[in-house]
Amino acid sequence: MEKSISLKSYGITHENLHYQLSPSELEAITLERKMGKKASSGALAVNTGEFTGRSPKDRFIVKDAITEERVWWGDINLPFEPAKFDALYDKVIAYLNEKELFVRDCYACADHNYRMDIRVINEYPWSNQFAYNMFIRPTEEELKNFDAEWTVINAPGFMADAKVDGTRQHNFAILNFTRKIALIGGTGYTGEIKKGIFSALNFILPVEKNTMPMHCSANVGKDGDTAIFFGLSGTGKTTLSTDASRKLIGDDEHGWNNENAVFNFEGGCYAKVINLSQENEPEIFGAIKKGAILENVVMDEAGNVDFADTSITQNTRVSYPIYHIDNVQRPSIGKNPKNIFFLTADAFGVLPPISKLTPSQAAYHFISGYTAKVAGTEAGVVEPIPSFSACFGAPFMPLHPAKYAEMLSKKMKDAGVNVWLVNTGWTGGPYGVGTRMKLKYTRAMINAVLNGDLGLYNYDDYHIHSVFGVAQPRECPGVPSSVLSPRTTWNDDKAYYTTAFKLTNAFRENFKQFEDFASEEIRRGGPQRYAF
Repeated sequence: MEKSISLKSYGITHENLHYQLSPSELEAITLERKMGKKASSGALAVNTGEFTGRSPKDRFIVKDAITEERVWWGDINLPFEPAKFDALYDKVIAYLNEKELFVRDCYACADHNYRMDIRVINEYPWSNQFAYNMFIRPTEEELKNFDAEWTVINAPGFMADAKVDGTRQHNFAILNFTRKIALIGGTGYTGEIKKGIFSALNFILPVEKNTMPMHCSANVGKDGDTAIFFGLSGTGKTTLSTDASRKLIGDDEHGWNNENAVFNFEGGCYAKVINLSQENEPEIFGAIKKGAILENVVMDEAGNVDFADTSITQNTRVSYPIYHIDNVQRPSIGKNPKNIFFLTADAFGVLPPISKLTPSQAAYHFISGYTAKVAGTEAGVVEPIPSFSACFGAPFMPLHPAKYAEMLSKKMKDAGVNVWLVNTGWTGGPYGVGTRMKLKYTRAMINAVLNGDLGLYNYDDYHIHSVFGVAQPRECPGVPSSVLSPRTTWNDDKAYYTTAFKLTNAFRENFKQFEDFASEEIRRGGPQRYAF
């Protein structure tokens, strides 16, 4: 028998509610209502509608006594008036009072000392199944006295009136730290649900619990050594951390606490599936089965997915509970991080495929959060464009980036962590001329680091890059030495250095916004040579 629950404390007075339905039940309702289709793998395939990705310009934080002095307001953290929020909330609740609803109690943070209990209220059944996949699932015993600290209210069919409601357009994702609500409307993209809670934790953990929140993946080796992978979308964060020889802690969101442990915020994975193949990413490919949700993919009549087809979006995705991966760490906690990898898809093809960073370089590159957009991904992009996202996750970071960088820098020094910059992008020339770095080479470089095969930080084993100042290894098992030197792969020194200096200038220009907040040590971590 389905459990009953009351939502009257939220203003929802009807009882047309489904509480804690199983994934199979939610999938059956989705299929019955023709809101999704079955893929041949057994996964549920849905289309998220108008929005196939997050909408950063429509993400707001209520400016109140908690946030006014702490949040780094600007183009990323947009303020919203408390009175406007209250009025919009009432309109959304009135809308939901006429809808059948799907409710789920779950939580974030695998370390129970930092656990955040969450209630998710969804208009769509498949959105509720996404919440089952992505948040941590309580036991029956834990549900008995469950008291939600935060609530996600998700109404994709509700359209705001921008002129009246204070939004930019009809869709919105708003965090209210006083009322502890993430209010989402006008968009069916499920990533807004998980990123809403992630953004809340990125404020709460450093401000209230002196814990470093990270947009990263993490795994652990047989000897208990934890590795952390920072990187923006498309850099290989999920792919590289999902490794058959190491246990996965999590693929996207983690905390690093004072006990020097790294813990997953989530109970699932949300992976990009563009050009996914069983050969290159067997663990992720195998996780796409009954219980997984594919988003915005193209299928044939038999339900076979064409992972190369991006006619709906480049941002095709799959969500699945973490237990769909065989090799996972239980619980999702790792001790003593030994290595941190900063992943970047450098479309200019000038950064080394792997290099070791000093503490000041690590802080500089963390604040910078560099990757590159390539031609064809956005209208008007005809050549590579540098893309910087502070802390490798600016859209989700309410505090000033320097706050997170200081926390990371201190933790790196205290734990004696090695930091590596890994270019998963282009080699032999920029996008359109060179080729994408082979995944097998990147995996070999990361394995060499984890196995301790890259030697000590000295001039015999490393070459200091003449433009970026980073230390690139001269040799690496399983990788041709020529691949380790980006200049060598170009066969055109003048073109290489011209492009390299172009990128250093972009780094320098981007960093100007942080100079007043960054220490002299962090400023010294950037490229020291200027273009002529």
